[in-house]
Amino acid sequence: MSFTFAHNNLNVLDMEKSINFYKEALGLSVVRNVEAADKSFRLAFLEDGKSGYQLELTWLKDKTTPYNLGDNEIHLALRSDDMKAAHELHEKMNCICYENPGMGIYFIADPDGYWIEIIPVR
Repeated sequence: MSFTFAHNNLNVLDMEKSINFYKEALGLSVVRNVEAADKSFRLAFLEDGKSGYQLELTWLKDKTTPYNLGDNEIHLALRSDDMKAAHELHEKMNCICYENPGMGIYFIADPDGYWIEIIPVR
């Protein structure tokens, strides 16, 4: 028996805003959409085009207030082959929420406050 990663899910308040953020900030593209027949939820699956790994964004019709992310100790991590250019882009987007220069990493926050760690290719 073996297992492989398929996707992670993040719930979002504004699907289009989140999709645009992930496209601009990380170059992710929507590869599949799912919508409930009663329109109570929408799913968007995003990929980087290289790893096969997917990020699933879920929008719920009845959710109107921000999600409680608790201590927000859970995060996604993406590698960048150009940390300088990535940092410049994220600085311009004003989405950097934490930096650790000693480790050579930093974090960005998406529109719902989820953190994404940006790490160099090593």
